[in-house]
Amino acid sequence: MQPWIDKAHMMTRLLMCFLTMIMMAAPVQARDLVVFAAASLKGPLDEIAGAFGDITISYGGSGALARQVASGAPADVILLANADWMRHLSTAEAVKKDSVVQFASNRLVLIGPAGAEPLPLTSQALLSALQDGPLAMGFTSSVPAGIYGKEALVNLGLWDTVVPFVAQVDTVRSALALVTRGEAPLGIVYQSDVLISSDVTIRARLPETAHAPIQYLGALTTEAGHIRAAEFLGMLLAQEGHDIFIAAHFCPAEGC
Repeated sequence: MQPWIDKAHMMTRLLMCFLTMIMMAAPVQARDLVVFAAASLKGPLDEIAGAFGDITISYGGSGALARQVASGAPADVILLANADWMRHLSTAEAVKKDSVVQFASNRLVLIGPAGAEPLPLTSQALLSALQDGPLAMGFTSSVPAGIYGKEALVNLGLWDTVVPFVAQVDTVRSALALVTRGEAPLGIVYQSDVLISSDVTIRARLPETAHAPIQYLGALTTEAGHIRAAEFLGMLLAQEGHDIFIAAHFCPAEGC
C-alpha cells in the first residue's frame, strides 16, 4: 500500500474517532435538564424554568414520581411535597444525600365553589356542605396533600364522618379540578392551588398543628448527568426563586 494511502486511512480513522467523541459528548451538553416535580409546584416552577431555559419538567404526585426515580427513571432533579418520600429516596440511594434542600412550605385549605361562605370544621357543617357529594382529595397513601389532609381530619375527629364521601385522585390539582368543574362540593388542596382558579374559594383553613409540616424538598438524583442540575436547584433557594414562590401563595421554607 502506498504511503499516501496509509496517511489518508489514518486521517480518516482519526476523523471518525473525533466525530464519535463529539456524538457521545453532545447529548450530555445539548439535552434538556429533566426535572420531576410535585404537581402543586407547576405555576412558580414554570416561571423559574422560563428563566433557566432548556428544561423539561414532568409533573405528578410526589409518591408516583418518587417511585419512578427509585426505579431508575432518567431525571436529574426531583422536587417533592413530602419529606417522607424524600427520605425514602435517600434511603434507597436514589438521590444524592448531601444535595437535599428544603425550598418552600404551604398550608392546607378546604375549598368550595366560588362565593361559598366560610365553613366551620364540624361534622354537621361538613355533612351539610357535602349533601351526598364527594370530598375531593389526593390519594391518602401517596399524594402529600392527601396524606396531610387525612392526618388533619383524623386529628380533628372528622375522618370517620367524611370518609364515606372521600373521592381520592392522583394529584392535588386533580382534586382542585373536581371542585372547579362542580363535580365535588368540597376539596382539600394547598392554599397556593386556589390562586389558579377563580371558580373556587377557601371555605376553611386546616390547622397547621393538626398535621405534619408541609415541606417542599429538592435533590439531585444519583444518576443526574446534566451539568446545570445543581445550578437549577440553587435557583429555587435564591432570592428570585423565593419571591416567585411567595407571589404564588407558597410559604417560606421555615413555615407559614
